[in-house]
Amino acid sequence: RTITTTVDHGKTTLVDSLLKTCGAIESNDSERNEERVMDSMDQEKERGITISSKITGMTWKGIQLNIVDTPGHADFGGEVERVLSLVDGVVIVVDASDGPNTQTRYVTSKALERGLQPLIVVNKVDRDTADIVKTENEVFDLFISLNANDDQLEAPFVYASARSGWAVDPTAEDYEEIEVGKDLEGGS
Repeated sequence: RTITTTVDHGKTTLVDSLLKTCGAIESNDSERNEERVMDSMDQEKERGITISSKITGMTWKGIQLNIVDTPGHADFGGEVERVLSLVDGVVIVVDASDGPNTQTRYVTSKALERGLQPLIVVNKVDRDTADIVKTENEVFDLFISLNANDDQLEAPFVYASARSGWAVDPTAEDYEEIEVGKDLEGGS
């Protein structure tokens, strides 16, 4: 499967954590164990933005995952649309305090228009300012305004702290018992 993520809200940090969880970055590999592995250009590293698309692959539990890190701003519209034509799904990363922003709206609109199935990652849920319910409602309102189909409106949510390297599935039966902070496998 190939997925793409939207800009901001911890997208690059989330990819770093995924690479570590899947073993693509070894903890003793100091050269590859840097932060923001996908940021290859000096300006990307300095500004914390994605300017040109990059792809990486990893294997998790026998499943090959290909991740495309793409710019999310409308100024890079051609690049975004080209990448979205190559992927099977989209991960929408939203800050638990800020909710969706302009860039999130742009990439999400293009992904939904292409009929891609989203997965919503509400990131930074461990912060004092996090408002998960408000954020989920804002994402739902965004999807409605973008004419998402019924399947897209039923997109699953995952709560995460990319910086701390963990994620949980809030619909899991044992959600309250999941060891938060364990890893990106969601406690499973």
